[in-house]
Amino acid sequence: MRAEQISIFVENKAGRLAEVTSILAEADVNIRALAIADTSDFGVLRLIVNDNQRAVEALRNRGFTVGKTDVVAVEVEDRPGGLYRILDLLYKAEINVEYMYAFVTQSGSNAIMIFRFDNIDEAVKLLKENNVTVIDGSEVYTL
Repeated sequence: MRAEQISIFVENKAGRLAEVTSILAEADVNIRALAIADTSDFGVLRLIVNDNQRAVEALRNRGFTVGKTDVVAVEVEDRPGGLYRILDLLYKAEINVEYMYAFVTQSGSNAIMIFRFDNIDEAVKLLKENNVTVIDGSEVYTL
């Protein structure tokens, strides 16, 4: 039920994000979701892509530091309180959300969020027990 996210460490200067996206475009890698966290000197670009291996190879070949992290893709009801329901379940179970970001889809009635938890296995178990749809990684890359 896990998905693999790649994280790219980039200098916080003009043109670096364009360079990363250019490399991925040249490698025919499609970005499905992304988030960026930055400081004054560097940023961490987190991506869900359609082909992790190709993306990692292309970026490393151009000198970028790339890591891989397990995350969880979750369907969230697209209505007021949809995200709250999930976050409240996690809070009550004392499972920490380290970060999250939205996943872009072109159809469907629910939103998809990418979560990084401090305890992925417990989070997935809790969500499933509460009838929350957790999307398998193999499906996430093709959405």
